[in-house]
Amino acid sequence: MSSAAGTDTATEPEQPGGKTGTFSALKVRNYRLFATGAVISNTGTWMSRIAQDWLVLSITGSSFAVGITTALQFLPMLLFGLYGGVIADRYPKRQILLCSQAALGVLGLTLAGLTLSGVVEVWQVYAIAFLLGMVTVVDNPTRQTFVVEMVGQRVMRNAVSLNAANFQAARLVGPAVAGVLITAVGSGWAFLINGLSFIAPLTGLLLMRTSELHKIERAPRGGKGQLREGLRYVAGKPELIWPIVLVGFIGTFGFNFPIWLSAFANKVFDSGAGGYGLLNSLMAGGSLLGALLAARRSRSRLRMLVGAAMLFGLLEALASIAPSYWLFAALLVPIGIFGLTFNTSANATVQLATDPVMRGRVMSLYMMVFVGGTPIGGPVMGWVTDTYGARVGFLSGGLISAAAALGVGLVLARTGGLRVRISLRRTEGRPLVAFVPREGIARPRPDAGSVPEGEPDIRDDAASDAARDAAGRDDAEDRGGDTGLTKNLTPAG
Repeated sequence: MSSAAGTDTATEPEQPGGKTGTFSALKVRNYRLFATGAVISNTGTWMSRIAQDWLVLSITGSSFAVGITTALQFLPMLLFGLYGGVIADRYPKRQILLCSQAALGVLGLTLAGLTLSGVVEVWQVYAIAFLLGMVTVVDNPTRQTFVVEMVGQRVMRNAVSLNAANFQAARLVGPAVAGVLITAVGSGWAFLINGLSFIAPLTGLLLMRTSELHKIERAPRGGKGQLREGLRYVAGKPELIWPIVLVGFIGTFGFNFPIWLSAFANKVFDSGAGGYGLLNSLMAGGSLLGALLAARRSRSRLRMLVGAAMLFGLLEALASIAPSYWLFAALLVPIGIFGLTFNTSANATVQLATDPVMRGRVMSLYMMVFVGGTPIGGPVMGWVTDTYGARVGFLSGGLISAAAALGVGLVLARTGGLRVRISLRRTEGRPLVAFVPREGIARPRPDAGSVPEGEPDIRDDAASDAARDAAGRDDAEDRGGDTGLTKNLTPAG
């Protein structure tokens, strides 16, 4: 992969034979172990998240206290996220994950012990939430970047999509199981199951064949200025900085669904807890479908990322004016699809455009702006929703997301030497809107020598793609299934 700054569109190499199978990454034994452990611990994490909110509400009777708990869990990523990336780049990722997953399990069991013994106080929940966030600072970028060590470049994008599907499947099951447990025996048992669930990813990591892991260059230990080096690296690559900017905007303003869905259920449609649960289930179902669809695609292009972000924002704006509950609920399915499409596309695009030695620092920045925006965007969107109503709150989040997608798309087009062409007369093979090369601008091809021997060149010439689109010819690279494209807010395994 190139380490030089440039304006090439980041993309993954096409899989031999066309389409990627939906579950291609599961053919890799090490990834199967990883995914099996993750689905178990993710389910436990969702159970714990629901139980934690309910426990704090039971102790204090305050929704504000619940918000403080959430903020404390996400605050470390905002404050220290970049340092987690430095650690991920310096040390063996499998060993880091063994430590971080064990720490998450111990914290879950500690909260279970406090709750089941009847001595738990809200400050203890706050402290454990903050410690969970601190562990996540290291665990999150390490898990993100360990994927390529397990599966290699060829099916990495498929593995990223399956990780998202894994998380969304757990999101469907975990809260439902937690609700039954809390009602029947109390929150403590949900925390206990969560703590024990981390045995699964630890077992998977221990059973991995280290000889089958792909060798990735690591940053030298003790090197000075590695954090600044990572920031300079991202700033010098438009194909990294602008997708991360877009991720920051949408993560901060577009993904505040707990605020909006609860407000619509209670204040707009008066559908109660049952209606709120259905809205969350439809969102999760759409996200799961989006992840499975993304797993089938063999390439990741910046135009797909920008298009998915634009549709996500516009669908949010459309849902905000839905006159009936059922129309609103139905629109949540495509919102979930395009939201997940954006997430997986951004994740794969950023990872594939990054040199292996820098990947941990780049992904920590990615997660910092995505997850770390929650303590900022949540209160802002909550204030707008409380002051002006649920419809205005949801509309504003959608419009900000769509505007950010439009702005980033135009910047990337200009950086890549492209312009927007609008064809008012429809002809076969000629799209209504397309990016085409500007006249008089020649884009140099990437230097083949900048790609290490034995590594696939994952860079894509955006101008050449646009020229082929403008001519109406078939793009042979896209026959493999380029037909469209979680926010992981919890310390999942």
